[in-house]
Amino acid sequence: MQGCDPDDREDGTRFMPKFGADRLVTGVVVDANTREVLMVAHLDQEAIDATRETGLAHFHSRSRGKLWCKGETSGNVLRVQEIHVDCDQDALVIVAEPAGPACHTGARSCFYRKLDSDDRLIRLDS
Repeated sequence: MQGCDPDDREDGTRFMPKFGADRLVTGVVVDANTREVLMVAHLDQEAIDATRETGLAHFHSRSRGKLWCKGETSGNVLRVQEIHVDCDQDALVIVAEPAGPACHTGARSCFYRKLDSDDRLIRLDS
């Protein structure tokens, strides 16, 4: 069957997402201007299709078990500029323009802390 050969997935030109057993791929969202990592979420085929159709980042909520559009209640949508696909097509980098904070805490990025040598989390904005 065409499209199942690993060489096709890794070297070909056809988009063939390699979903995990949970039917998800990981999506890393980066700011289109700064390339800062904003968030990580998961996408199923429905989320990929909705993202491509609307230009707004959609994800699969594992906790709610359904599709969600980032910013659907807050207005802090992510306008997708590009989608980059890794070598074996099991992860995506979503290059987007954020309309506000990406994190549900109100932080610009979900990655606002770093781990120090004493296993403590240190805020990056302090």
